[in-house]
Amino acid sequence: MPVGTTDATPYDAVLLLSFGGPEKPEDVLPFLQNVTRGRGIPDERLKEVGEHYYSFGGKSPINDQNRALLTALRESFAEAGLELPIYWGNRNWAPYLTDTLREMTADGIRRAVVIVTSAYPSYSGCRQYRENLEDATRDVPGAPRLDKLRHYANHPGFVGSFVEATADALGTLPEGSAIAYVTHSIPTAMNETSGPDGNGYVAWHEDVAAAIDAELERRTGKQRRTDLVYCSRSGPPQVPWLEPDVNDHLEALAADGVPGVAVVPIGFVSDHMEVIYDLDTEGAATAEKLGLPMARAATPGTDERFVTMLRDLVVERAAAERGEQPERPCVGTLGAGWDDCRRDCCPPLRRPTRPATKETV
Repeated sequence: MPVGTTDATPYDAVLLLSFGGPEKPEDVLPFLQNVTRGRGIPDERLKEVGEHYYSFGGKSPINDQNRALLTALRESFAEAGLELPIYWGNRNWAPYLTDTLREMTADGIRRAVVIVTSAYPSYSGCRQYRENLEDATRDVPGAPRLDKLRHYANHPGFVGSFVEATADALGTLPEGSAIAYVTHSIPTAMNETSGPDGNGYVAWHEDVAAAIDAELERRTGKQRRTDLVYCSRSGPPQVPWLEPDVNDHLEALAADGVPGVAVVPIGFVSDHMEVIYDLDTEGAATAEKLGLPMARAATPGTDERFVTMLRDLVVERAAAERGEQPERPCVGTLGAGWDDCRRDCCPPLRRPTRPATKETV
């Protein structure tokens, strides 16, 4: 696909699909009830979980981050001459996906490409979004056809943003500091069935971390300790989830005499509640208690590399739908993500164990 190509045919719109989050204190409990519907979690427990949101004024950062991303995408599309309207819908809070589909249908949209603010394969990070799209399409007569973009965690635009952010964080730390790559924990059973062949969630994160490591080593000629760790574990204690927890890992680093650590949230596209609470609040407090210098790398957010990547992926998917063979940029060893998921990919667990506390994985 030639650089600068902006033909979006057959699409006549883009849909940004995200998790959603409360905007004010009175939204917190209804939002958590939406997230956990069908799981039988009592309101008393949800109110405990809600304290994470109340400590930030009862407002999640995710909606404002999506508004900023929408603005950046619209500006990027306009600069490239890509004339597509961009809509926004959420799974669990306003603007709700179904309402957005009604708006798109009323506007005469017939076919749209979907950008999901989740970069990795898993049930809660991919298939559940696809199920939401299917349900909303059934609920809206005449709804447009919706095609989800491929997983983009190993795209140079995503990885490149984290390379620069990690280098910046390391630049504030003592020589020889380690890197802790962080993502949302999920049940181990969910990881085992993630992706078309299983273990996709962990494998993709490991591959992205290795790609960042390789570029940093190429630049500096130095190797350093790196680990993949997890945050935001929830669910009953008898259900195994991916470990180690980031706080436990910080304690292990301090015990090993590591001079500092760059905490890099590669599992997140922007500063979700997991980042500002689990890392910037709890993780920072743990590091301070341990006397361990810690710097948190920035998430992509509205980084130009990330925004341009999303724009390019829209054009790439359009070319593929026209029967062309577009270039599919990626780094690492796993190859580019797939456009269409198999029906049996990332099956749900028998007992839903969707994280009840935060916004995405």
